[in-house]
Amino acid sequence: MKLPSLILSLFISCTTLLFSVQAEQAEVATYTDPFKMIEVVADNTFSRIAKDQEKIAADPDYLRVVVHEELIPYIDSRYAALRVIGNTVDLRNTPREDLIAFVEAFQEYMVATYAGVFTQYTDQKVMIEPASDIGNQKIISIKTRVIDPGKPDINIEFKLRRNKNSENWLVFDMVAEGISLLDSKRAELGNIIRQQGLQSVTSLLIEKSKAPIQKAEDK
Repeated sequence: MKLPSLILSLFISCTTLLFSVQAEQAEVATYTDPFKMIEVVADNTFSRIAKDQEKIAADPDYLRVVVHEELIPYIDSRYAALRVIGNTVDLRNTPREDLIAFVEAFQEYMVATYAGVFTQYTDQKVMIEPASDIGNQKIISIKTRVIDPGKPDINIEFKLRRNKNSENWLVFDMVAEGISLLDSKRAELGNIIRQQGLQSVTSLLIEKSKAPIQKAEDK
């Protein structure tokens, strides 16, 4: 099931605040406050898109750079990819290199998905729910409201997890109007993994991720 294009664009906007590319790189800011992370990442992402409109207009593929630099560092790609695999394969008997290859291919596939959504970005605003005490919870949801002038508001819920080995939070899923992005990708890829195997789906994702990013009006 496909998410409505605007919802996806919102996801990207907020995703903007959520995804972490193994925030192990010293130059990437990390956040122990998930509410602050979403606020900062969203603001940085939208500001970057607005600032780089000329580059994006000349080459929509430039949005891949934006996604890689602004979003991916705050998305738990590995956790999301393993959730997509689920019980479709026996992880204990799957070569480590096959799992790593799938995670990398899945991340690039999502980068292309997000970049495509960002071609539709205009001037949407994202309102984040007030911060609250999350105690010792390891997985939380943060509700946001996307405001698009002249259109009904859209409610989006972001799911984040705190790595057991750190206090930093990463985004692993988004639920928009009752539709989980992660669940939709699991439904899309799960049967193919069962039927064709993990390596085959990895190759499929690599090919899909290579497709040129198109402007919304060109699709």
